[in-house]
Amino acid sequence: MADQYDNTNRGSLFKNDRKELDNHPDYNGSINIDGRDFWINGWLKESKTGKKFFSLSVKPKDQDAGKTTAKAKSAPAKAKDDDGDDIPF
Repeated sequence: MADQYDNTNRGSLFKNDRKELDNHPDYNGSINIDGRDFWINGWLKESKTGKKFFSLSVKPKDQDAGKTTAKAKSAPAKAKDDDGDDIPF
């Protein structure tokens, strides 16, 4: 039996080979913080003084499962009567 490895508070970043636009991340991966999984994105940037650094963003992985489109969120629900027909107001 293989030893179990604890990934808590650890993560990995990989070069984004599918980057198509300048605003897409240069690196992406995942990270676990206190037992919760997150997506992580990184952009290689340069400061005004010429020093290179990573700019990072994280998003909970479970946020994707319940994600709805902005259109679905903003569209009002149609009212129906008992026959299932639209109410005319």
